[in-house]
Amino acid sequence: MRRTFVLLVLLVTACEGSFIRPEDLGRKVEINKSYEARDTCLKQQAVADGTTGIDPATLAHAAALACEKETDRLITAANTDGDHKVTLSIRKDTEFRAMKYILKTRGLTVLQ
Repeated sequence: MRRTFVLLVLLVTACEGSFIRPEDLGRKVEINKSYEARDTCLKQQAVADGTTGIDPATLAHAAALACEKETDRLITAANTDGDHKVTLSIRKDTEFRAMKYILKTRGLTVLQ
């Protein structure tokens, strides 16, 4: 009886990982690729020539606009429900990261 109980517990706990759907893993990979593509674009915009005299906030906004395609791809991957708050949050994060890369390029400290 005890052996049966132990085997049953082991069998049930062994299946615990089966609740993760394969499409969730694919979605996570797509989100990570989208983040990377967006951040790469923002980094490239931050080091653009002739931008040292421009206000960092203005430049961050311009960089975010220039990387809108990558940001939209990230929003599509991460926000499958179409929640407006999530979209707004990702767009704000894009401008924040753009500012981070611009300040880093200029040799200024950035809050982590």
